[in-house]
Amino acid sequence: MSAISAQPVARTARARAHTSGVTLPVGLIARDLASVLGRELLGVIAAKEERTVRRWVAGASSPTGATAARLRDTYQIVELLRTEEGDHTIRAWFMGMNPQLDDSSPAEVLAEGRARDVMLAARAFVTGG
Repeated sequence: MSAISAQPVARTARARAHTSGVTLPVGLIARDLASVLGRELLGVIAAKEERTVRRWVAGASSPTGATAARLRDTYQIVELLRTEEGDHTIRAWFMGMNPQLDDSSPAEVLAEGRARDVMLAARAFVTGG
């Protein structure tokens, strides 16, 4: 696929990822993220203990406020990565050092509240840049 024909596809994938991230219930988003990233890594991103994530997964509580916003951002990034990669690779991508994030892991950068930087790194990863 040429770079020109890939651009509309990439925009469509980003739009779908955004729509999913803002319309799905945050409890469902938390459960899906936990299944992809694992409860411990999701706890790092959300700056919450694993037992809190366990309650989200069980449906006993749901993230709120800034935590919910961070999970929605993370979900959009995961959905974008899913257009090209499987869950195993996505989990590894979130844990590994990323040169576009000054060798910090995307999970650490999300925990700092820098979702935009991680989204840019994810777009570059998906497009091979």
